[in-house]
Amino acid sequence: MGIMKLSLKVGYACQVLAQLGRAYGQAELPHIEDLASAEQIPQNYLVQILNELRNAGVIISKRGKQGGYALARSPREITLYDIVCAVEGELLGFSTSSEGESARNVQQVWSEVVKNLEQQTRGFTVEDLMRTAAEEMYYI
Repeated sequence: MGIMKLSLKVGYACQVLAQLGRAYGQAELPHIEDLASAEQIPQNYLVQILNELRNAGVIISKRGKQGGYALARSPREITLYDIVCAVEGELLGFSTSSEGESARNVQQVWSEVVKNLEQQTRGFTVEDLMRTAAEEMYYI
């Protein structure tokens, strides 16, 4: 099983949003340096991811001394689906031939897979990504 790969970019976007989720509603906004070091993400790569998340309306940014990054809405309102679409443009791209006897069936089955995947990713939110190590220990 190695055909469907979660991109590093999506993984990093999830991590940085979990970090922003923890700061949600606080007066002080995290800066890019804080986010990069907390999540061990190269800063130049993080800039690109944050721009994509901002362009998609998932986060907001403020310039200046009081500036930084924040979630555009509550952690429970931002889904994995939103995140993937923000940084990848689509959830799962698949291209199949439209030629041949089985082409139509193949396309139907794969569009069913995409539909199911979309439903699943809409069921998880940034809040689900935010559990801290302490909370994890609590569940054991």
